[in-house]
Amino acid sequence: MNFSHLRATVAVIGLAMLSLAAPSLAQQKLGPPAQSAPAAQQAPVAAQAPAAPAQATSSVAVPAGSASGMADAVAAPPEGEGKLLRPTATGGLRELSPWSMFLSADVIVKAVMIGLAFASLVTWTIFIAKMIELTVVRRKLRTALAKISDARSLAEAQFALGAKEGVLASLLAAAMREGRLSAGISSDAGIKERAASRFAEIVRAEARRIRLGMGLLATIGATSPFVGLFGTVWGIMNSFIGISKSQTTNLAVVAPGIAEALLATAIGLVAAIPAVIIYNHFSRVTKTYLELVNRASGAAGRLLSRDLDRTHGGSHSRAAAE
Repeated sequence: MNFSHLRATVAVIGLAMLSLAAPSLAQQKLGPPAQSAPAAQQAPVAAQAPAAPAQATSSVAVPAGSASGMADAVAAPPEGEGKLLRPTATGGLRELSPWSMFLSADVIVKAVMIGLAFASLVTWTIFIAKMIELTVVRRKLRTALAKISDARSLAEAQFALGAKEGVLASLLAAAMREGRLSAGISSDAGIKERAASRFAEIVRAEARRIRLGMGLLATIGATSPFVGLFGTVWGIMNSFIGISKSQTTNLAVVAPGIAEALLATAIGLVAAIPAVIIYNHFSRVTKTYLELVNRASGAAGRLLSRDLDRTHGGSHSRAAAE
């Protein structure tokens, strides 16, 4: 009886041990629990997005596919957001060509630029006109001096020149006029002095005529840089006012206004530099031409002196013969 009770007790204990060991054996055959895999996959997600809320990290029952999708979503921003950010970054850029800067400049800066462009146009117009004029008058004067080089009197020189107009023809006409007005006067020195005074007036008038336009070149060359600088100062002042209103120091915001202001100085230099160079060139060419005019004045004075000597020499010979 005691033996049967002992055997029954052992059987009950064995069944209890088998019931306790059965779940552990089943878990070993099936592998680790399903919740361990999401926990391992959630660790990189927490590392990539440390700013996520605490409820997201405390979740346990998350499938493996959804965990990888969450990692991709945290790593890459949404496509719509990126598309919105890119146009915002590039849409504010402005084209900085000279024409666009002129159009977007202030009214006063535009007026300065237009005035300087007009001054540059005037400079090149004077250059073309004076170059043609000086070339023509120098050639004509040299040809006229060559024609009267062998003349022995004022009348012969006028006949050689013909009806052509020019400074040499004016000098010969002034000498003839003074000779007629001084007829009957025996003082050759007085006639020559009055003729020289007429010649000086003609030379001065020719110098004023040939220098016409050079004063404007000098004015443009001297004042254009300062006019452009005025436009630059005005434009930079407006740029600083715009910076204070926008409350930003971003170079993309500051650069266009400063570039527009500096364009005025650039146009001022474009107008001033050629004006100074052209003025210096014409100063040299004009000086050469005026030397030719003085040569023509001397030639007319010599012809007048010969006519006076012939006239007074003939009168003296007739008086001696009588």
